[in-house]
Order: sequence, then C-alpha cells, then structure tokens
Amino acid sequence: MSSSDLELTTMTTRPVDRPPYDEDALPAYAPMEWTLKEIRNAIPPRLFERHTGRALLYLLRDIVGVSIFWALATRIDALSSHADVRDLLTPPGGQILKWSLWMVYWWFQGLQFTGLWVIGHECGHSAFSPNTLLDNTIGFILHSALFTPFFSWKFSHHRHHSSHASMERDEVYVPKTRSDLGIPQQVHDESIYDEILGDTPIYTLFMLIRQQLLGFPAYLMFNVSGQKHYPKWTNHFDPASVIFTEAQRNGVIMSNIGLSSMMAIVYAASQKFGFAEVVKFYGVPWLLVTHWFILITYLHHTDPTLPRYRGREWTFQRGAAATMDRPVLGWQGRYFLHDIAHFHVIHHFFPMLPWYHGEEATQYLKAFIGPHYASSDKPIFSALWDTYNGCQFVEDEGNILFYRDRKGHAVRRPVGKEQ
Repeated sequence: MSSSDLELTTMTTRPVDRPPYDEDALPAYAPMEWTLKEIRNAIPPRLFERHTGRALLYLLRDIVGVSIFWALATRIDALSSHADVRDLLTPPGGQILKWSLWMVYWWFQGLQFTGLWVIGHECGHSAFSPNTLLDNTIGFILHSALFTPFFSWKFSHHRHHSSHASMERDEVYVPKTRSDLGIPQQVHDESIYDEILGDTPIYTLFMLIRQQLLGFPAYLMFNVSGQKHYPKWTNHFDPASVIFTEAQRNGVIMSNIGLSSMMAIVYAASQKFGFAEVVKFYGVPWLLVTHWFILITYLHHTDPTLPRYRGREWTFQRGAAATMDRPVLGWQGRYFLHDIAHFHVIHHFFPMLPWYHGEEATQYLKAFIGPHYASSDKPIFSALWDTYNGCQFVEDEGNILFYRDRKGHAVRRPVGKEQ
C-alpha cells in the first residue's frame, strides 16, 4: 500500500471531530412583532368563507370510503379460505394472504376513520359550517363514534388554541422543566444527563409506542402532558373538573352520554358478532386513529426549533407561529386526513378558516411572516424519533425557551441571551 493510499484510509476511518457545544454560537431567535390583525389582513377574505355544501361533500366522501373498506373487509376471510386459494397458496399461504389483507384494511380504514375524526375536529371549531347546531350535531356524532368526548375535548381544545406555547396556560404538550426532571441547575459533567435522561434505544422505542397508542386516552383520563398545576385526577369526564367552566358542564355530561351510548353499541355488536370481529373491523382502525392523532399533534407542537413563552413574552400570534407544518404521508395525508398535517400553522392562527382553503391561505401567511413560518419535510417516523429524543426539557427560568436534548443542548437561543 502506498503512502497516499494509507493516508486516504486513515482519513476515511478517523472519527470526525465535532466542535464543542457553544450556546452563544447558536442561531438567535427574535419573536414576531406583528399584530394578529396585520397578519389576517394579509390573507384574502374569501378564504375565510365557510361553505356548508362543500363540507358536507367531504363528509359524504369519507362515509362512502369507510363503507367501501368495510364491505371489502367482509370478504377477506371467505376469500383466503376458499378452496381454490388454499390449493394455489397452500393453507399456510392462505393464512398469510388473510392477515396481509387485514393489515391493508387496517391501514386504510384507520386513515379513513381519522379523516372522519378530523371533520369532527373542524366542527368543534365551527370551520365546517356557519350553522352552529349543524357543527355540534355532526361533530358530536363523529367524535362519539370514535370514543372522543366531543364537547369536553372541544372546550379544552379551544383553551389550547387560545394559549398555545404559553408555559402557564397551554392545555397540552406542556414541556417538562429542568427541575421537573431533577436535573441540577449547574451541570459540569454531561454524564449527569446520561444518568437522568439516558435510555436504551429499545426502551425509547417502547415509550414511543406507549405514547402513540395510549397518549390520547391518557390525556383525556389523567391529564397526561397537560398543565402541571391542575389538581390530581383532572380529567375530561368530570363536569366539575377545573378544565371546564360552570356553563360548560352540561356539554361534558352530553359528551359522557355519547361515549356511554357508543360503549353500549360496541357491547351489543360484540354479543351479536363476537368480540374478535368487532376488534378486526372497528377496534384496530380506532387504535390507529389514536396513533395518527398523537403523531400529528405531537409533531405539530414539538420541535427543538419551536419556542415556548412565559409571562408577557407570550401573545396569541407568537403562540400560533410556534407550530410546524409537516407533510405527513404525502398524498394519503392530503386525501384521507384533509390536510390537517400539511397546513396546521394557518389553522392555529385562524381556527375557523375552512380546511379546504388551508393550502392557499398558507402561501399568503408564509409570504407575510417569512422566517417565522415553520415547516419540515423530514420523513415522519424519523422526525418522531428525533423529536422524542431531542425535546426533553426546558429551563426553569427565562421567558423565551427552547427544548434541550438528552445532553442538555439546545439548537436555538433567544436573541440577546448570553451565557
């Protein structure tokens, strides 16, 4: 081997030296100064118009889609057990075909169920129709059918929108602080972070799966990821919960009636058709609704580059800009999920703007707020893994905050902050 070859080999195998972490060298962030009225004036008024007929067509499309997938699924077991199929594929091959087709059904029906959930969400914002009674009726039916307490969640969700990114008042995805995790204020040895935050990849994967499948029920029942100053046992089913005002209590009761009715329907269906059949046709797609809802909302509101605010630094428009658009699942996300992931930032600024105007309105928003508009096209499951590991906690002090990772490192700093 020549000396030049040896030198090349050494260069390609030598570990890359990364510069030491320097917080002062991080990109500085200055929050926006525009008023909400200035931002709204940048978007054509026609995009705020709600068209009931158009919204009903989207709803009809989703109901037809659910019906088609359901009807096709009724043929899976018969097809895979047919004598000709068993002869062609052998009995084990027929089983593989059977469960492969069920997985295809679960994937698409899970997305279609989620689309119906999204329409219920739009009803909760009165973005479906100017008719409040119609919004509440359709939203109540859709969300009850998917085990979401429509009015209860609508009330807390409105509070989330009105206070997003406020450490003191936001309703969900409230970051843990340094003291919450028991991390010392002054850390001179990064091994301390490993002792407190270090997890094996297998354990991290387990925690992610737990979040994806149980995160939404845990939030509704136990206020997981909600405001830490709420009393113990805060939940979305108690009409006297601190989440709700006295005027909202009848809505909470109505939501509970809707869920109880759905439980009775599922029980009756299990008695008639068998529990396994209910799980296959309804249970697994419903579980995927929970997965997609948590994945989308978590990645909308959580990223190392998105700020959190305390005190007077928070304003509604700053909180709205502290969200991120993500093209979840490409065309499938656009068709089945009604663009809820692709154009979420505009939704936080103007929740009553119809979802079918989101794409065009986003272009006007981007042009006006410029670098304060946040989006990422990172592959969604890679983004989920990176965000889960990179967003561990925020500091106890300061009025503009950014997440820190498992080593205590941030990727941005407030403008003017010096260490």
